[in-house]
Amino acid sequence: MIHRTAATWQSEAWQDALKDLIRTPEALFQALELDTALLPAALTAAQSFELRVPRAFVARMRKRDINDPLLRQVLPLGQEMLAEPGYSEDPLAEAASNPHPGLIHKYHGRVLLIVTGSCAINCRYCFRRHFPYADNRPGRADWQQALDYIRADNSIHEVIFSGGDPLNAPDSQLAWLVKQLEGIDHLTRLRIHTRLPIVIPSRITDDCLGWLTNNRFATSVVIHSNHANELDTEVGHALARLREAGVALLNQTVLLKGINDNTDTLVTLSERLFALGVLPYYLHLLDKVAGAAHFAIPLEQARALHQQLRHRLSGYLVPKLVQELPGQASKTPVS
Repeated sequence: MIHRTAATWQSEAWQDALKDLIRTPEALFQALELDTALLPAALTAAQSFELRVPRAFVARMRKRDINDPLLRQVLPLGQEMLAEPGYSEDPLAEAASNPHPGLIHKYHGRVLLIVTGSCAINCRYCFRRHFPYADNRPGRADWQQALDYIRADNSIHEVIFSGGDPLNAPDSQLAWLVKQLEGIDHLTRLRIHTRLPIVIPSRITDDCLGWLTNNRFATSVVIHSNHANELDTEVGHALARLREAGVALLNQTVLLKGINDNTDTLVTLSERLFALGVLPYYLHLLDKVAGAAHFAIPLEQARALHQQLRHRLSGYLVPKLVQELPGQASKTPVS
């Protein structure tokens, strides 16, 4: 791998990287020189949930290894087509918390804005893989409903940009939306949930840092990394830019069978994150979304893994083990 210097690591524009995604199982199998035995099933699964993965992310995968932990997160499998009891298209009952296009209000004090329905990467375990994005695509004029809803509720103090991946949206759109939110006096915090700094680190540009920091909010970015192999030199540069700009950095991880369901992997991830200035935040049990049951691990195994993390890591390096349950007031700790 070629390690770019800090001065040259953004040589490829993030917009170009988005245009050059790998979008077909054939292209992914060819790039990684994979055995084509699983290709027919991958083609079938990709028909119901498109394959999307940046080439920068694929470059971190091991060739000819069907069990590479980064590959398994994006590889369509025949198991996705199996119906499993308890798994649904709306596992968190978000449809009941979607009062206006682009807005989800599940928890007291904060709301999510679905800034865009698109992602740079389609993670096969995504809890919104069936979300009705077509009904949640407000233009600037349509955002007024969501803004009025926030303005009318003084209990809301934090806005979370979500998606899709909010950093898939243009900086001009994001800057405009932040400006509108600044006009709502009772808002104090802005949070961005994104995978882009991991999968396309060149996304962290001067323009991005501009709208993130040139506002009155306490701003945090919550990234999503599941394995230390995702955190290469270029990702480190992107995270350093965010940190040096004064943005608080946290990470969410999903426990995934065959990817990070062992103590050594999770310990290494937490230590690598902290070395890059990111605080391990949540360790999620899998949301029971249709098509992802093959990623699930038993509850008792998750508890045992978390206990082992507590034994091996300093307290501030141990993410909270949680699950999200429909209708609950917050994420539910798994004790």
